Amino acid sequence: MVLSSEEESSLVYNHKLSSVGPSYAIGSNEAHNVSGLDLAMKLHYLKVVYFFNGQAIEGLTNMKIKETLFYFLAEYFHTCGRFRRSELGRPFLKCNDCGARFIEAQCDKTIDEWLEMDNKAHMNKLLVSQQVIGPELSFSPLVFFQVTNFRCGGMSLGLSWAHILGDAFSASDYINRWAQIVSLVLSNDRKTTMTKAQNRKHHEITPNPGPIPTRNLPVSLKRVDPVADHWIAKNDTKMETFSFPISHSQITLLKSQFSTPIFESLCAIIWKSIAKIRKESNPKTVTIFKNNPKRTKGVLANSQIISSVEVDFSVVETETKILASLLSEKTTIENTQINEIVENDQGVSDFVVYGANLSFLDWQEVDLYGLELQSYKPNFVSFDVQGVGENGVVLLAPGPKYIDEFGGIEEMLMMSLILPQNEVCEMKFELKKNGLVSE
Repeated sequence: MVLSSEEESSLVYNHKLSSVGPSYAIGSNEAHNVSGLDLAMKLHYLKVVYFFNGQAIEGLTNMKIKETLFYFLAEYFHTCGRFRRSELGRPFLKCNDCGARFIEAQCDKTIDEWLEMDNKAHMNKLLVSQQVIGPELSFSPLVFFQVTNFRCGGMSLGLSWAHILGDAFSASDYINRWAQIVSLVLSNDRKTTMTKAQNRKHHEITPNPGPIPTRNLPVSLKRVDPVADHWIAKNDTKMETFSFPISHSQITLLKSQFSTPIFESLCAIIWKSIAKIRKESNPKTVTIFKNNPKRTKGVLANSQIISSVEVDFSVVETETKILASLLSEKTTIENTQINEIVENDQGVSDFVVYGANLSFLDWQEVDLYGLELQSYKPNFVSFDVQGVGENGVVLLAPGPKYIDEFGGIEEMLMMSLILPQNEVCEMKFELKKNGLVSE
């Protein structure tokens, strides 16, 4: 069933907007410096929606959720700050306790009815804020929480996350830590909660390291027209998101056909499919994003490994196995180069990273289902990226567990594609030919 825009907007209603901040004042003299890599990602946003049944949120009212956020945000107080610019124009984060935004809403459907609706990726945008930073930096929150209560007694929790704060691995650590605070508050262990909040790390302004040797612009970075203080890149190409599951049996089959890891195998299939659709403009350069095994859990940063692969031959005429091997073994890491370019520029120029080239995001290690409320995991987790460039994004992430035909519990993967709208129909046809989607 296809709904009109008016019908869609009426599905989620009775919005109430408020602010939540640290449980006690931090002051306004502290600042959190962002790195060149952080600034490179400033035009991107992560949108995640968690769906919970009624048992998971029993006794967890909206007021109680706000109470837990007060304690939680005392640990991550810099996410409640606002951006300013230095005299040189470089953005920095002023830790001034302005808070995150908290949105309450209602929906007359059940969660099961919602998840069975057509075009879920589009519909889920109603369950998470689509706000971006700007045009007034000093008034723009970096994090939005949206709680939507469904008719069945279940709830969705939408997290809107400014990517400048950290990558998907950081965002997951952040929200999963909130769930731990929920457990402490519900168990009335206020003392432990406050002690942990007071042991947080303070962030001081540090001197800028000064000019760094200039390098050429890395291929994973695309300079865009200046956006001033409204941090979203203009994209004349209308993008569309669609998602589909990769079952355990599909994973087993792919492993028998490829010698490369499942991420590279899937991305190679999609790379070749997109090349067929784009023909003369088939992508010969792609960017790959992966977890950094050296990252510190719980520390918010853009530490994911960013690498690229460039070829000088026809992708369409190349065997998929060869493309998979290139994605696995022939990548060039560009983190240092990106950081140097942005640091030399004092963060004044504006860039797109996701979608600058066809971008492959490996989120398999993002703990999306680690957000447990009262020992219940989410029924389903939806994810999206805002601010993607016209070359598109292919994203592989964990999916929910399911019961197989023999009664065993297996896990699936979820693949999300964010592509120009005029490519979506052809792409679905290519995916069907490759056995990745059934309809």
